[in-house]
Amino acid sequence: MELDLAGAELKAVLNRLRRAQGQIAGVIRMIEEGRDCEEVVTQLAAASRALDRAGFAIIATGLQQCLTDIEDGRKTGEDRDQMRARLEKLFLSLA
Repeated sequence: MELDLAGAELKAVLNRLRRAQGQIAGVIRMIEEGRDCEEVVTQLAAASRALDRAGFAIIATGLQQCLTDIEDGRKTGEDRDQMRARLEKLFLSLA
């Protein structure tokens, strides 16, 4: 399944991933500095949510593309079933 992220979708996903990258770097620094466990876990949870949101945005784009392909007649019944199963598996991998 090829994913075609463009424009605003691409920017939003990249922003979420960059935010998570910064948060993970912050968690590493906090651990190295011996910071409070609660602060570390809170920051780690924020990074996890940012990654999840990026993943869901990518899956949502895939769903939208799949629906467009179906409406345009580029997907047959078997293709649709396979695509649905693959998207469901991806979605559940983030759940």
